[in-house]
Amino acid sequence: MMDEPKDEPRRRRPNPTAVFETSLGTFRAEIFADRMPLTASNFLDLAQRGFYDGLHVHRVVPKMALVFGCPYSRDAFSPRAGQGFPPPGSRFATWTDGRPVARDGRGAIVDEFPMCPRLSNHAGTLAMCNLGERDSCGSQFFVNVAHNLFLDFFDDSSPAAHPVFGRLLDDGLDLAKKIAEEATVGPLDAPATPVEVVAVTVDDPDAPPPDPSDDPVRMGRQGPGAALRALLADDG
Repeated sequence: MMDEPKDEPRRRRPNPTAVFETSLGTFRAEIFADRMPLTASNFLDLAQRGFYDGLHVHRVVPKMALVFGCPYSRDAFSPRAGQGFPPPGSRFATWTDGRPVARDGRGAIVDEFPMCPRLSNHAGTLAMCNLGERDSCGSQFFVNVAHNLFLDFFDDSSPAAHPVFGRLLDDGLDLAKKIAEEATVGPLDAPATPVEVVAVTVDDPDAPPPDPSDDPVRMGRQGPGAALRALLADDG
């Protein structure tokens, strides 16, 4: 009598890598699809659609962070940078299990915290920006170049709550620090010499394609003013 075949253990899908090609160099980041499936999948969907391609770093805070991902930052010195969102009502699927998700009428996603791992804003991590209110994360994120503990959603020293969803690889932190030290201009501290993110690509042979029923790239509708209150506040 033949033995019954045993079920093969399900292979854990490795986290994808995002490749950021900028005008000052290229860096790579692991995206935590395993620990932050909703937040990470939102970013990965936008990257696959080319949403980030051609945008600019619109804010740098020396020894703290650089901020990126606003659709209005296609103009490197736009006064509206920091207020943009992904397309309202656009859809994506979670990276790990293909669960369908819809962004809200503003283009934001539901907060994944506090019911998620407590990943701190260490140097070299990527974290989503929000408006300092519930369910207001969209396309914008920042790269920490220092341990910004006060930005953690589980830290009580400030009202800031920015969930970490990835980390830089290799020598990416060196490039991020270089960008964060750029001379700035204007009220948002935009780099005086524009830093363009030429392309953000997802490095994964098993990457699922975007939902073809959505337009591949659409400019996000604006959210309310005073975006990124905690991060964009005067740091002096």
